[in-house]
Amino acid sequence: MSLIITGSQCRAARALVGYSQDRLATSSGVDKDIIDLFERKVDEPDQAAVAAIRSALEKAGAAFLPDGADSGIGVRLKFNHADTRRIARLEGEGGIVGDDDVP
Repeated sequence: MSLIITGSQCRAARALVGYSQDRLATSSGVDKDIIDLFERKVDEPDQAAVAAIRSALEKAGAAFLPDGADSGIGVRLKFNHADTRRIARLEGEGGIVGDDDVP
């Protein structure tokens, strides 16, 4: 999988994980001005900077989607380990599961 992401994916991922440009700059080690120019499609940072940005966003819970046949590139939130454990615990609670006759 390529490490390259677009400025639009960066901006969308940042919104999904709730990061400001300042917070992304701190967590990625990439200057805020570089992130701003990247997101506004004014300048393309070097591959090392893009990889650092992507890594920081993935650690925060973003999952980057490759270009597919039916859809373009994208980004979504992934479940982190704590969410997965919480879901498993909730699914295991309660009694016997019954059939629903909902139309």
